[in-house]
Amino acid sequence: MRKLDVIPIIHTNADMGSIGQALSEESSIALGEEIWRKNKEIVAGFWESIARFFNNTDIKATKIYQDGMVGDGVVGLTIVNEGVRQGSVNYQIIAGLLRKGAILIKTEDIALVKREYSYIKKLTSAKSTRERETAALKYKLAQHQLLEARDSFIARTIASTLKEGDIGILFIGAYHEVLSKLPVDIHIVQIKEVTKVKEYHRILSNISAKTQVQYQQLAEYLVSPVLYTGTD
Repeated sequence: MRKLDVIPIIHTNADMGSIGQALSEESSIALGEEIWRKNKEIVAGFWESIARFFNNTDIKATKIYQDGMVGDGVVGLTIVNEGVRQGSVNYQIIAGLLRKGAILIKTEDIALVKREYSYIKKLTSAKSTRERETAALKYKLAQHQLLEARDSFIARTIASTLKEGDIGILFIGAYHEVLSKLPVDIHIVQIKEVTKVKEYHRILSNISAKTQVQYQQLAEYLVSPVLYTGTD
């Protein structure tokens, strides 16, 4: 049997590099300062729960697959170290796993990642409303196809590199559809449930009196300790 633990990523500013601040400002405007501040606290709590879980987990030769990871070896380590330098908790966790003996795997096709990044860069650097709307439309039209291509590449990478008896850890954005593309003989364990992370984001964008209770329940789930022991 081969096993894959899955962590649905909730991105922070530090994960997004040079466009992180622009995305944060846009989100703050869209959601309102109070809701955005609360969201940042919840996201921080989510990553704290993931970090505590891995601090108490025996890693050994586990293979690490990371959303956006376009290199391994020296290149991959440079990417991880840069993420750590920028304050990404995601990359801080990976750096800790690598120190324990985990192995970083080149997960993505760099050409596909660059294409998506270019769309987002144009969106966040737009100088006018018309320019922003045009960039948003172009990204929306290309987004599904790009995500599908990235997900297929990631799934093929995992299928070919995760061998019989191996354990892998996949850090992946919640809106990716990698899991359904994996071979059926890979035993998948969701460290945090992907559907609940997606639902949190859906409700966050349109919080109302009707969704307040559900929003609070999902927020509590995200920051709660991981119950999985790592031995399943």
